[in-house]
Amino acid sequence: MKVILKLIICLPTLLFFSCKSKQVTVDGLRCEYQVSPIHIDVQSPRFNWKYSAETSEGFKQKFHQLEIGKTSKDVESNVLLWNSGKIENPQGLGHFASDNPLESHQWYYWRVRIWDYSGNENVSAIDSFRTAKINQTDWKAAWISDKHDKSFGPAPMFRKQFAVQKPVKSAFVYVSAAAYYDLKINGKASGPEVLDPGYTHYDKRNIYSVKNVSHLIQQGENVLNAVVGNGFFNADAPVATWDFEKARWRNRAQWIMELQLVYADGTQEIISTDETWKTNTGPHVYNNIYSGEWYDANLEFDGWDQPSFDDSKWDHAIQVKAPSNLLIAQAMPPMKMTKTYDPVSIKSFGDSVYVFDMGINFTGVCELIVEGEKGTKVTLTHGELIKPSGRIEMRNLDIYYKPIKDVEFQTDTYILKGIGKEHFTPSFTYHGFRYVEVKTSKPLNLTKESLIGKFIHTDMEDVGEFSCSNELLNKIWSATKQTYLNNVQGIPTDCPQREKNGWTADGYLAIDIALLNYDALTFYEKWLDDFVDNQKPEGNISGIIPSAGWGYDDWIGPVWDAAMFILPDALERYYGDAKAIEKVYASCERYLAYLKNRENAEGTVTWGIGDWVFYKAQTPTDFTSTCFYYYDQVLMAKFSKKLGKDASVYLKKAAELKDLINRKYLNQEKGMYANGTQTSYAVPLALGIVPTELEGKIAENLNKAVASNDYHLDFGVLGSKYVLRMLSKYGYAETAYKMASKETAPSWGYWIKQGLNTLGETWVLSPDFRDASINHVFLGDVSAWMVNTIAGINYDENRPGFDHIIIKPDYIQDLQFAKASYKSVKGLIIADWKRVDGKITLSVEIPPNSTATIHTDKKIEVGSGKYEFTF
Repeated sequence: MKVILKLIICLPTLLFFSCKSKQVTVDGLRCEYQVSPIHIDVQSPRFNWKYSAETSEGFKQKFHQLEIGKTSKDVESNVLLWNSGKIENPQGLGHFASDNPLESHQWYYWRVRIWDYSGNENVSAIDSFRTAKINQTDWKAAWISDKHDKSFGPAPMFRKQFAVQKPVKSAFVYVSAAAYYDLKINGKASGPEVLDPGYTHYDKRNIYSVKNVSHLIQQGENVLNAVVGNGFFNADAPVATWDFEKARWRNRAQWIMELQLVYADGTQEIISTDETWKTNTGPHVYNNIYSGEWYDANLEFDGWDQPSFDDSKWDHAIQVKAPSNLLIAQAMPPMKMTKTYDPVSIKSFGDSVYVFDMGINFTGVCELIVEGEKGTKVTLTHGELIKPSGRIEMRNLDIYYKPIKDVEFQTDTYILKGIGKEHFTPSFTYHGFRYVEVKTSKPLNLTKESLIGKFIHTDMEDVGEFSCSNELLNKIWSATKQTYLNNVQGIPTDCPQREKNGWTADGYLAIDIALLNYDALTFYEKWLDDFVDNQKPEGNISGIIPSAGWGYDDWIGPVWDAAMFILPDALERYYGDAKAIEKVYASCERYLAYLKNRENAEGTVTWGIGDWVFYKAQTPTDFTSTCFYYYDQVLMAKFSKKLGKDASVYLKKAAELKDLINRKYLNQEKGMYANGTQTSYAVPLALGIVPTELEGKIAENLNKAVASNDYHLDFGVLGSKYVLRMLSKYGYAETAYKMASKETAPSWGYWIKQGLNTLGETWVLSPDFRDASINHVFLGDVSAWMVNTIAGINYDENRPGFDHIIIKPDYIQDLQFAKASYKSVKGLIIADWKRVDGKITLSVEIPPNSTATIHTDKKIEVGSGKYEFTF
């Protein structure tokens, strides 16, 4: 075919280094991947930057120099605390590496100078970051609680009055809780965060938040108020099956806080938690992360969040032992209420039962707006399905729930005080639901305006978009994004209702969905801290992380545990940053030593979960476990090389396992692995196990296996990750597309045709609904496949962090167009193709400081810029 290059900003690779770059501007400044953060508590923070330009003309960075000062004027006048010197580095990433340590509670200012290959210099604007508590000894506050036992239901309430007699220059709060706090200052929320801070192994590590609350402090009398909820720190027995009621850390909810005031005259004052705080219990009668909240408005203390309130009859708080010895700043984005949903319909069953349809399956809570008689009890039960009768169906969700008296699963309770219009929003729980069944103890006239759905999740920046001419694929992609967001709740969860657990394989199966759609680096780095804390001394990890002790059994095994290797590898591929690898390297060493001690006579490990939730064809678990044991060694060798360590032992073991797999499971004559399932072809292709000379034959047989099944899928989670990708990689993109576009079961499209707007846990729900939720993301890699193969945006494994980009669309015959955009760590990437008059037009945008290989009907090497090809 003839290729017409209609517009090219710069000549291909041989010449792009010499192109002009005067119009390139350094921007997108980040410290620890965040904009002007105020919670830096590490001594070697990372700095990264991007570039913007009307035309980048093939720009490529060669050197950078970081400059840091204590005031912006210092940086501007070059009176620096530290500068890195001129460092040869093509990446927009640097580190603070001074012998003079950063100080706590200080503002710092920084900028970066860069030079391109022609010697042109560019200087960024000046940005800032503020340090938090760099040393554990910086804390002046104490952890406090009340005198009640951990089994006492009502949530503890705390208040502290203080006076401000001088003008305030700044006020910062440092706050943590085990588990969640709701902090107000003079009756106003301290910030938009909810269910804060993030969930951890509470006896190993706690995380705190930092907030600038200068605008909330007033002259004269002030008051701090907090209510503290249970979360996973203090779970009631036996609400669920994951043993959180047996947690070694379980205790009465507690918290710690410092308010640091800096006055205009330079003096400082600290208001901190201690025994002088007053405490009581009130309307928060009960709260549980799985069941919900019980709030009795008749127990409210009117005006308790105002300085004038009389708390003289309240008890004093008690100081308690810190849950752990490590209290670090929360670097990941907090959880927030990001969107509201109004009900699309309401159906009444008499005057005391109503079912609301919120129109979408989401995660969060509802605000109840109601008016009625004092003492009226209103319950809100949240579910994903409704029965043919129109009532709520809970059987797919409450399968693990072990009810206790007066406590229902995913149910919030409100007792009216009977004074005008009342508003109730739960503070210490969240639910996964589309439908809400509201029951009232006395007749109430409820309307669609009586409920407002509030979408709650970790608030990460959205960085990805995809669309194509197949509307079914667009709906699958949207459902995947919705499902993913529903399951980012401080950790990546499997589902937001019946489990709420950080299943390890679920995390890595969805990692490409995550990183192609959200700026999620700090979120996953936090979860990798949980992996480190989760590991037992002998080296094993549990299937859910964090865990109170559940899930270390052999039945989970290496396929799930591979998350410890796959997640940091993915972060390095997408961001070009090896910190995650450094974070887990020692844990990976211990884990592989643990497996080494558990090997069988063949030198492998064979137990555990394999291709979970398969449809009909079951791939042998001993095969998949051995494959992933091999892949662990491959990634560990890569990690070792990356960190300058000896990789030989891991390379040797990988070679031995590869030989074992190909001797034991490969039928060379038939070109088949194990029992010939779709998964058994795709996994060894994806993990690099297949001998080079047999790759084509194995891929051909994978294609035949799919085509002979009428292009239906027949696999579980591993197949969902690798089958489409391997079909596309080896030239069978049309087969992959036919599979992805199926509308009959089993398929992704079947869910959509059934009316779902999130993804299922199993391909087909059983008639009694007892097997699955419909809010699981682990079968959803199809949507990442759309971006990678239909639109064609890919990283280069050999040049991570999108230093080099591969644009390789599958120009599917049935499609008229496909478009994806991705705000990478380097900047915006766009791939947009369409059919016009019998030709394909491909438009591509490559961000400054990157290069790309673009596949039309041939390979074309380019620098950064905007391009259009017709062929």
